[in-house]
Amino acid sequence: MKSSKLLVLILLLLGGFAKAQRPPIIVSPQVHADKSVTFRYFSKTAKEVKLSGEFLKDPVSLSKDTSGVWSITVPSITPDIYPYNFVVDGTGVSDPNNTYVFANERFKRSIVNIPGDKPLVHSLQNVPHGKITYQLYNSKSLNTTRQVLVYTPPNFDASGKTKYPVLYLIHGGSDTEETWTKVGNANFIADNLIAQGKAKPMIIVMPYGNVRPAPMPDFTKDVVNDVIPFIEENYPVKAGSENRAVAGFSVGGGQTLHIGFTNTDKFGYICSYAPFTATEEFKKNFDNWTPNADLINKQVKLFTISVGTDDFLYESVKKNIAMFEEKKIKIKPLIVSGGHTWMNCKLFLANSLQEIFK
Repeated sequence: MKSSKLLVLILLLLGGFAKAQRPPIIVSPQVHADKSVTFRYFSKTAKEVKLSGEFLKDPVSLSKDTSGVWSITVPSITPDIYPYNFVVDGTGVSDPNNTYVFANERFKRSIVNIPGDKPLVHSLQNVPHGKITYQLYNSKSLNTTRQVLVYTPPNFDASGKTKYPVLYLIHGGSDTEETWTKVGNANFIADNLIAQGKAKPMIIVMPYGNVRPAPMPDFTKDVVNDVIPFIEENYPVKAGSENRAVAGFSVGGGQTLHIGFTNTDKFGYICSYAPFTATEEFKKNFDNWTPNADLINKQVKLFTISVGTDDFLYESVKKNIAMFEEKKIKIKPLIVSGGHTWMNCKLFLANSLQEIFK
């Protein structure tokens, strides 16, 4: 009898302890109708919590209530998809109450989606949708099995007669093969533009650009010798360089230049977004480059470099544009406002999808 009473007492104490330790249920981020957003973070022990986001010029401080919930409401954010994070006593952390996580290997960020009054090009709309498939392929170049994401357009039939052009789309440095879909909404952008008749139905292939511990230039070998053959063996694709494009952002923008211009017989479209080119690979390939401009201009139907005027790479990108122009390579620059952001990435991709395979 005494032992059973003792057990009940212990269970009550443990239940009370667990209840005391359980954090309150909070919503974060909370997007309001007026485009303001409330962010919340729970910590009874933190001394300072700040919010950092690409919708802010500088981090801002949150206020703490008596229950340990820190919060702030940011007014009138321009509709878009934005990365953000909390800085808790100097350490950056993602929002623990938000399952929408930025796919990245270095920093911890979350994502907030602020819808527009009218559907934005990257938004989920009531149109036919394509499909994202996670595929594994054998990379002989890297002697390993790797993952690649493949977007197939609406009404895709693997056994059908229709064949498709292919865009090979590369993420930024420290991002992953999932970033173009989880942050850039590349699949929704393609869905919407295809539905509007502004883009051709196409397959979009998103490989993983980090090949370390192998040398980073080996990514070109992986794409050309392993990824492309895998796609062309397993999907109904159109043959020829005029049905093949390569695009990428930041480090991926630099990789796009390497892949495209060392294989102009394989890619009819080269679209580089805010390329990072301060690498040994770029120096080796382009410092003393003496291209056959006439041949390249015949092979490459469209070559674009895009960048924002507030991008920290803006000046180097301008020099790269000038270098290609000096080499007599036909180039179509796209200069917009904004920085080195995935907000601009979505804009650049939407622009490219309307120009390739036409």
